[in-house]
Amino acid sequence: MRSKDYGDDVLAGDWRRPRKGQIPEIAAEPGLVAEDPSSGFCGAVVACAKDAVTLEDRFGKRRVFPLAKAGFLIDGKPVTLVRPTSAPGRALSASGSVAVRGLRARVAQESRIYVEGKHDAELVEKIWGHDLRVEGVVVEFLEGVDHLPEIAEEFGPGPGRRLGVLVDHLVAGSKESRIADQVASPYVLVTGHPFIDIWQAVKPAALGIRAWPDVPRGVPWKEGVIAALGWKGEPGEVWQTILGRVRTYTDLEPALLGRVEELIDFVTDPPADD
Repeated sequence: MRSKDYGDDVLAGDWRRPRKGQIPEIAAEPGLVAEDPSSGFCGAVVACAKDAVTLEDRFGKRRVFPLAKAGFLIDGKPVTLVRPTSAPGRALSASGSVAVRGLRARVAQESRIYVEGKHDAELVEKIWGHDLRVEGVVVEFLEGVDHLPEIAEEFGPGPGRRLGVLVDHLVAGSKESRIADQVASPYVLVTGHPFIDIWQAVKPAALGIRAWPDVPRGVPWKEGVIAALGWKGEPGEVWQTILGRVRTYTDLEPALLGRVEELIDFVTDPPADD
């Protein structure tokens, strides 16, 4: 996962007064990630009223903040969040982006996104499929992160040919992180969510449960979840039921939303030096 250098201290001095120009006003669209500098709370917008916005962090915790002038940081820079204006007849895709009517297939870009796991790929397609077709980005199925070095070598990433990879349970010191280090390149971005399985990226409330159960060590996670919740069916069948309950990005955890959006940005908006 890439990190950004925001300088020594974004709050040093009078951070609400930019040196040049005006503090930009940003519409608090659902999914926008912002930070309250006073508390350090960072999360995605899940609701916006006339005078307040609700943010949800990666753990599902929500807090309400007033829409104060220069009251938030985005990418380390002060902004003023404002309530979005509704556009008559505007349709949104499942990801929350503006849907493109009459979309026609376009020539696919050379850049690609690989997603580890069949279930992961199906979820990405359901929520971001429209956006990816608009951009002409093809999503490939990565059958196990162990194959990533071979795939990266065969793909041959370079200027104008970027490779984005979404990996399960990508945490420091894991096997996945060590494999990701092997394909490090300015033209490769390997990122991942912290969940044991992509099922956990679906908010429990969307499924009518209080929380995902803890599965004892040594028990296959999917089978353990099915048993603990008293569900019936094989993992593949249960997943189709789960997937059917996911309607939009609001049914998913911010920790997954941010990573997929980051990958899409990486492969569709490369810097000028590409």
